Amino acid sequence: MCARTSGTKRPSTTRELLAQVAARAREIYTDSYTMSIGEVISLYREDELDIHPEFQRFFRWSPTQKTKFVESILLGIPIPSIFVSQRSDGVWDVIDGVQRLSTIFQFVGILKDESGKILPPLVLDATHDIPALRGMRWADKSRPKQSFPDPLRLDFKRQKLDVKIVKKESDANTKFDLFERLNTLGSRLSDQEVRNCLLVMINPALHTWLERLSRNSDFVKTTALSERAVEERYDMELALRFLSLTGATEDELKGVKEFDEYITGSMRRMAERKSFDTEIEAKVFEVTFSAINRHIGETAFTRQETTRGRGGFLISMYETVAIGLGYRVRTMPSTPLDARRLKAAFREVWNNSVFRKYSGSGQSASSRIPRLVPLGRKLFHDV
Repeated sequence: MCARTSGTKRPSTTRELLAQVAARAREIYTDSYTMSIGEVISLYREDELDIHPEFQRFFRWSPTQKTKFVESILLGIPIPSIFVSQRSDGVWDVIDGVQRLSTIFQFVGILKDESGKILPPLVLDATHDIPALRGMRWADKSRPKQSFPDPLRLDFKRQKLDVKIVKKESDANTKFDLFERLNTLGSRLSDQEVRNCLLVMINPALHTWLERLSRNSDFVKTTALSERAVEERYDMELALRFLSLTGATEDELKGVKEFDEYITGSMRRMAERKSFDTEIEAKVFEVTFSAINRHIGETAFTRQETTRGRGGFLISMYETVAIGLGYRVRTMPSTPLDARRLKAAFREVWNNSVFRKYSGSGQSASSRIPRLVPLGRKLFHDV
């Protein structure tokens, strides 16, 4: 027989839920404005709107996509909200909407690069609905017939944008959380591109350092990634994996459930930790990949069913070999590596029963990492 509960009394879990929602909601202060495009252009010109120039490396809209967006504005099609965060100095940081705003600013000829130089104005393509857009630009005195007529320019600037504002009184982490939610739910950027944007917000210098690390010649040669993978910054994700996993404890490895969440959290801790020593971390990274390139070569992270290896990059080989050897370099930095033992340990990886069991394509990171990373540490411990 079920126990009767009072209709007015809620279980403690419900009270906790209500309390937690209320507490977090009190930390977030938002507002909403409807602004004309002309007003937004003025904010950008007056440096009162920061679209983060560092984000331009993630600005991958094609000319056709840019044209379609301009066309949408001209036709009065509703545009998704722009999300900004108000800084203590009153300037608005763009959290979501960089691509849309960059297209507007490039079209009207005011978009600046990282050094503050004005980029070439956008020249439109023809579209299905408005083929006459081909070759058109905002304004060009030398090409009056290819410049927007005054009525269209006025109409364009009067079109409205909905701007959602996270106010400066909000909790300091709110804009980071909001950016991550907006850009992962929609999958407009790769996971690492989202992390890179977060890192620029938290610690721009560390972002620059991580990007420089990903260009290390030994790392580039041994990972041998495709152009697409590099474009989506998978190289930076691999460098971040190395930093996160070579420094992780066994308990941390066992606790990995959602790897994207784990590596993002690890990155944020690095960015916020004053004791994070980039000089030591870079040395560990460089020594590790130099040894891999010199003693194993460009097929280090591929299938090893032949003496030379074959196929594309395998994350399971990377997590076992690079991170296993990296842990050895990190924990015994003054002990020279033995080339013969290193090669022997590498050959043992592919034939190891634990590796073969957990390196298959069906293995999730949460099942793979707690087994392959310790395996790599064990195999490369005495090299």
